Amino acid sequence: MQIKAIQIARHGGPSVMKWKTIDLPKPGRNEVTVRHTAVGFNFIDCNHRSGRYPLEMPSGIGSEASGVVEAVGRGVRNVKLGQRVVYIGKVGTYSDAANVPSVICIPIPRGVSDEEAAATHLKGMTVEMLVERVHKIRKGEVILMHSAAGGVGLMLCQWARSMGAIVIGTASSASKCKEIIKAGAYYSINTSRQDVVKQVMRLTKKKGVDVIYDPVGKDTWETSLSCLKDRGLLASFGGASGPIPPVNLNEPRFMGRAPFIVRASLFNYAASPEDRLHSAKRVFSMIRSGKIKLNINQRYSMKDVVQLHKDVESRKTTGISVLIP
Repeated sequence: MQIKAIQIARHGGPSVMKWKTIDLPKPGRNEVTVRHTAVGFNFIDCNHRSGRYPLEMPSGIGSEASGVVEAVGRGVRNVKLGQRVVYIGKVGTYSDAANVPSVICIPIPRGVSDEEAAATHLKGMTVEMLVERVHKIRKGEVILMHSAAGGVGLMLCQWARSMGAIVIGTASSASKCKEIIKAGAYYSINTSRQDVVKQVMRLTKKKGVDVIYDPVGKDTWETSLSCLKDRGLLASFGGASGPIPPVNLNEPRFMGRAPFIVRASLFNYAASPEDRLHSAKRVFSMIRSGKIKLNINQRYSMKDVVQLHKDVESRKTTGISVLIP
């Protein structure tokens, strides 16, 4: 059958994304066809488009979607025709529908909408990974979350606070700082007007923070190291500003303070079906319990995806954005 989908023929700026009609074959063995009802946006989409994380060309784009199982290939046992599912791990979600391995499809429970599932599957599983498995947050720990007004950041503020953590969040404007506080952070730091290291040291009485979650990379690397307490944990899980510089762990500042530094990746922590299902269930549980309240701040038509990428890269968005096919 024919469907509409965003396609890219080369890496570049938002304008390389084109809305085209393409052929979608019947699902193969162990595959299902998912008719998309909502598509999640994640910053990795920009990295795929720009070539920071290269895709083989030509390519679709997008990594997260929810929808209804419209066709089932041979050998599929875990999902059924007509079932609502959400998935990550197959590039090409900026489309009306896609054929995906059934093993990556997670059934959406009652009480969670398709939009909520698409908006939180990758982000929510990332947060679960960070606060429950990369480091199990303990009551009273002081957490620094960089770029906390994004989708992952706002969810992490809520999740960490529910575990008893004291969250400090950074953002680039006063309005975004208000969003952070509203989401559960105890303190916010406006990076356009305040020195992050000075503020963190003031708030922690020069002790530094226990844990730092950093999706930014290059631009916040030195700041993160300066904010961390002795034997604290720095969890890098992205590179929105570029890759961190080469690290010599034999430098005196590392040997003297003995920090724990980890590069956390969801595609490792959610590599197995069991890990994916466990993580997704924890996210759904947090949503249904009300401990995480979702605000989808931006909705775009699929035809307006170029504008979405422009808005994200110019920092005009906050929190969660979704695309509607």
